[in-house]
Amino acid sequence: MQSQNNSGATTASSKTRWRRIFWLFFSFVIVLGVAGILTLFSVHSYIKRQQTTLPELTAIDKFRNARPSKVFAADGTLLTEFKQTQQVPISLQQVSPYVLQALVATEDQRFYEHEGIDLRRTAAALLYTLTGRGQGGSTITQQLARNFFPEEIGRERSIQRKVREMLTALKIEQTYGKHEILELYLNTVPFLYNAYGIEMAARTYFNKPAAELSIPESATLVGMLKGTHYYNPVKNPERSLKRRNVVLHQMLQQGWLTQQQFEQFRAQPLGAKLYRTPPPAVGPAPHFAAYVSKWLTDWSERNGIDLYADGVVVQTTLDMRLQAAAEKAVERQTQALQRIADVEWASSQLNTMMSADSYARKHKQIVPFNYLWKSRPELIETFIRESADYKKYAAGGAGPAMAYLQMKTDHEFMRRLLADKTRLEAGFVAMDPGSGEVKAWVGSRDFSVDQFDHVAQAVRQPGSTFKPFVYGAALEQGISPRHTYRGGRVEIMLADGSSWKPSDMDVATRPMSLREGLVYSKNTITAQVMEEVGVDQVVELAQAMGVRQSRLDPVVSIALGTSPVTLLEMVTSYATIARAGEYRAPVAVKRILDRNGKVLAEFGGQPGQRVLSEEASTELIDMLRGAVRQGTGQLVRQQFGISADVAGKTGTTQNNTDGWFILMHPEMVAGAWIGFNDQRITMRSSYWGQGGHNAILVVGDFFKNALRERQIDMAAKFPLPEREFMTAGSTSYGSDGDPDEAAGNESSGAQANDPLQEQDGGMLPQAGLPAGHGIIVRRKGDRILIGDAPGIRSLENDRAPAVSSRIGIAGPASLP
Repeated sequence: MQSQNNSGATTASSKTRWRRIFWLFFSFVIVLGVAGILTLFSVHSYIKRQQTTLPELTAIDKFRNARPSKVFAADGTLLTEFKQTQQVPISLQQVSPYVLQALVATEDQRFYEHEGIDLRRTAAALLYTLTGRGQGGSTITQQLARNFFPEEIGRERSIQRKVREMLTALKIEQTYGKHEILELYLNTVPFLYNAYGIEMAARTYFNKPAAELSIPESATLVGMLKGTHYYNPVKNPERSLKRRNVVLHQMLQQGWLTQQQFEQFRAQPLGAKLYRTPPPAVGPAPHFAAYVSKWLTDWSERNGIDLYADGVVVQTTLDMRLQAAAEKAVERQTQALQRIADVEWASSQLNTMMSADSYARKHKQIVPFNYLWKSRPELIETFIRESADYKKYAAGGAGPAMAYLQMKTDHEFMRRLLADKTRLEAGFVAMDPGSGEVKAWVGSRDFSVDQFDHVAQAVRQPGSTFKPFVYGAALEQGISPRHTYRGGRVEIMLADGSSWKPSDMDVATRPMSLREGLVYSKNTITAQVMEEVGVDQVVELAQAMGVRQSRLDPVVSIALGTSPVTLLEMVTSYATIARAGEYRAPVAVKRILDRNGKVLAEFGGQPGQRVLSEEASTELIDMLRGAVRQGTGQLVRQQFGISADVAGKTGTTQNNTDGWFILMHPEMVAGAWIGFNDQRITMRSSYWGQGGHNAILVVGDFFKNALRERQIDMAAKFPLPEREFMTAGSTSYGSDGDPDEAAGNESSGAQANDPLQEQDGGMLPQAGLPAGHGIIVRRKGDRILIGDAPGIRSLENDRAPAVSSRIGIAGPASLP
């Protein structure tokens, strides 16, 4: 009985245990199921959240439809284009088939089977990673996603980055076909040395297009994709060779190579070298194109335009015929001036000759700048120590003394250094004063030698070309062109108690009028005018007229052009004068269109800004007309036979460092600068160092050709001033003599006491009245007014003379 009870108890206990196990297992399954559901829900929610922040594929579409923007001259000549010089997109048909075979065999063998993610390869990569043997599991599509969207997907190694990469790859596969994906991948993958895409890789390492790559060459480039730096065929050829052979073996396994081919190609040398891609060919007007490119970059950023992809068409104002004339003028005249500088600095004996041809004949007999280097050895030492090569060598451990000795004994280095320092440079720009449109632009003698732009980048002292701002301010304040200033030396007291003593090579020994002071470029007269007008007024006028980039120092010596400016600013300012006092910003771009021809923006044509009265501008033009006819700029007429109505001004800075000349015509304003990049090197003689004998040659050459080719109207005239003419017993203004520019900027030796002779300037012959009885003749609209000063004032106010002592006669303007 007891035995039966024990057996029943055992059975009951066993059932209870199994029941308990069942419920435990059931509970575990329930919990596991719930956890699984929650996990799936969480994963689903996570993926949904990631999908909402995935990158849009518009960047890929933009790349596929990218077209470089192009910049054209006014006649349609291509000047430059915005394209990635180290990336040349090509179609898949332009790629060697061996590249595609090597790529798929090595990077993604099931590329044509999966839809962006290879789960088998991903799992294998995970397994290898867990065992400490890392292996990539990304498909070609995933790599494409990572290449196109590095910021959106993320750069850190994390699960989130991998998930975003996989989701983006799925999105790409849903949008593009396999053919398109391969093309996108091969056009964007990086290959070091700033080379992107298979085409640039082929050119960089094998100097051939991608279509001509052989099987080993294709394997080499595909092998780089695992690690471009590590498998760099130039710096790490042994690693690259081993990696290439791995790719060849993969091609063998996929059936794209036979065993015999594999053995043959594996035995071949690498054959890769670094072939630097030559810079793009320099187009016409390269400095102008660079200036426009910089301007366009700023404009495109403000307007959301991608110049490298949107294919906009930019129409500029450049006139290629005038550009050709400008380039020839710069080349011809700077070559002559370079020979002059070479010869004058070759010997201790300075023998200044007036003819450039004389220097050309002597040039073959001399060593250029030989005397300068012998007399200034400390200058050579300074140049060496300032050079980049010296600094690099000294910093590399050689030390200053050894580096200096190394550089000085390096004949090729010294030849290049001294040639660079003694190379004469130039800048030239021409614009239409009516519209402000730039018509010609030469930034240096040779862009391939000197890319520095001496039109818009170089800031140099303008010398006497700055003086029109002083005289313009005086005219604007109502100072008469015949207002006289004392002759002799001048001393101007400054606010701090010091004094300024401007000088001329030939100081005027008699009083001079305002007009004469500008015509003959007298520093002593200009200083007196500045003192009367005020520094602030002159600075404000210069800025209003066009000097809007460079900072002007508000000091009295600025009257003589001591504050550096750009050539573009100065020519713009003279264009303001030629436009009768209306400022217009220089216009380089006329119109921008999209790739379909729709106008996006137009420039120019806006009304000018009045900054100088028409009366003052017209008078200033006439004074500058006198400077060209009988003043410091007369060489432009004498040597080039320019008989058109022109006006202009020369400029020379201390020690002949800078030479300037700017010439105005109703349809064209052009200016040139001549000098050396290093201001410690200058023209030697005072004659050839003056703007009236160097820069004037470039401008005169340009104008002569432009007029001869009828690109400028010879008959165009500036307006004449409505002025007073003292016919007797008064100081004449406008009587011009011979110029003689001098040190301390420029001066003249003219002692002008001649009768007024400028008939087309509105001047009438002297009458035979005794001294002290001046008769004024003035044009006023359609009338000519003749009389003494009180009578003229009455006639201007349409009032009858109040007393008999006033003489006033009015007649039609056609009176002789």
